[in-house]
Amino acid sequence: MTNKSAYNEVTTKVFPTLKQYVPIVDRVHGEHHPEFHEVRALFNTIAEKTEAAKSNEPELNREFLKLRTITDNYTIPSHVCETFAAVYNMLAELDKAYLA
Repeated sequence: MTNKSAYNEVTTKVFPTLKQYVPIVDRVHGEHHPEFHEVRALFNTIAEKTEAAKSNEPELNREFLKLRTITDNYTIPSHVCETFAAVYNMLAELDKAYLA
């Protein structure tokens, strides 16, 4: 990660919503989208590592690589709710900021 401030800015913006939405989407869509169970676990790891790092850069390359793979680069499945789509969009934004 080269631009820690960009990542921190995005985490401040999206983490509160993601922490709220991810468990709900997992509960509602997990049966038909079992990959979301892993998305939830990876997001939880990202959140924990980010919060534990405080002012240091968290090492999240592995987690974002897995997220890109599982979500087919954050491609929103058909027939999902707006909240599911919002989660993928926020995760993509977070990933982009981390790579910046």
